Amino acid sequence: MTDTVLDRFLRYVVIDTQSDPASSTQPTTGKQKDLGRVLVDELLKIGLADAHLDEHGYVYATIPANSDKAVPVICFCSHMDTAPDFSGTDVKPQIVRNYAGGDINLPGDTGRVIRVSDHPELQNQIGNDIVTTDGTTLLGADDKAGLAEIMAAAAMLVGNPDIRHGTIKILFTPDEEVGRGVNKVDLKKLGADFAYTMDGETAGHIEDETFSADGVEISISGVAIHPGFAKGRMENAIKIAGAIIDRLPRDIAPETTEGQQGFIHPTGVTGSMEKASLSFIIRDFTDKGLTEKETMLEAIVKEVMAVYPGSTYRFEVKEQYRNMKVVLDRHPEIVDNAIEAVRRAGMTPVRGSIRGGTDGSRLSFMGLPCPNIFAGGHAFHSPLEWVSRQDMEKAVKTIVELARVWEERAESASRQSGFMRRASGH
Repeated sequence: MTDTVLDRFLRYVVIDTQSDPASSTQPTTGKQKDLGRVLVDELLKIGLADAHLDEHGYVYATIPANSDKAVPVICFCSHMDTAPDFSGTDVKPQIVRNYAGGDINLPGDTGRVIRVSDHPELQNQIGNDIVTTDGTTLLGADDKAGLAEIMAAAAMLVGNPDIRHGTIKILFTPDEEVGRGVNKVDLKKLGADFAYTMDGETAGHIEDETFSADGVEISISGVAIHPGFAKGRMENAIKIAGAIIDRLPRDIAPETTEGQQGFIHPTGVTGSMEKASLSFIIRDFTDKGLTEKETMLEAIVKEVMAVYPGSTYRFEVKEQYRNMKVVLDRHPEIVDNAIEAVRRAGMTPVRGSIRGGTDGSRLSFMGLPCPNIFAGGHAFHSPLEWVSRQDMEKAVKTIVELARVWEERAESASRQSGFMRRASGH
């Protein structure tokens, strides 16, 4: 077993860990624990004696402090599951070594090509080693790149005691892709003050803002009757559902929005003549924008239902997660330290927003402030997913530097506190 971040990544991606939104268990698929057991075994071999996998599929471990300063306890977190959007079974990773530029053909499905026109970040990867799949599965860089980076950084910190750091916690979660990544996490056992998810994309990027997110379920009860005697009486629930979807604003959809724009997105429709159900996700960077879109959607439903007086509907909103910026703005040192770590790792820091969410969104509101740091992957949830070895190595260096920055700044904070006490006469 070799220990480079690439070696680790290649080991992890061939283990199928796809989560299942239809499952009621935790984790939603038992196979996620297969990877959890591999990670625990490797953590124990690194020397983290408390590494373990709990009954809910979480991996916990601790890198003990080697500094006598009062350094805040920080945690690095990544998720083990891959998205249900595309198959994660029998992943065959391919390495394009010393990438020379141009489109990348995927040998398992010749119809699938990673095109530079669609993936402009490839232009910054000339000379790097690019990992893809053969085109028949997703890769799982989301978020096995993050796992590999945290594992490689842990080995580096343990193996180099001259790198001073406080206590560092490691948390690997199941079911992030189905929105349940922190449902059963034990924050008391974790014992961290602040955290970072390694779950972003482009090297150098730090994200301290996410969408706020709700789900909406609409249930329609129509009027069913034999079609031979239906005139003036039938109210077909399928047609009602179709009319609702048809009236959705074209300019408030995922395919027509970008940047700070939110959207209304239908994710599922089922139905019969008598009953139909529609599932939506609503996204915006502000709670106000979220509420406005939900009000708009229900207004559309009411407008359609007015044409069908014998039918009824139920409109249910379920909170999913909220924009973590609200919490992180109260603790600016978390992002400031990450920016410094990225700079020390040789990159220009880029602070941005995620048009999505991470485990860090919910962790932040559970009392563990948690921005997101790049892991290097691109084209998540698709067979065109890719990551470069060099970007994963930069992420490893960022983690190590971040541990060092927290330790160094703990000293300056202590000196400042002492100065303030002396200045006030205490």
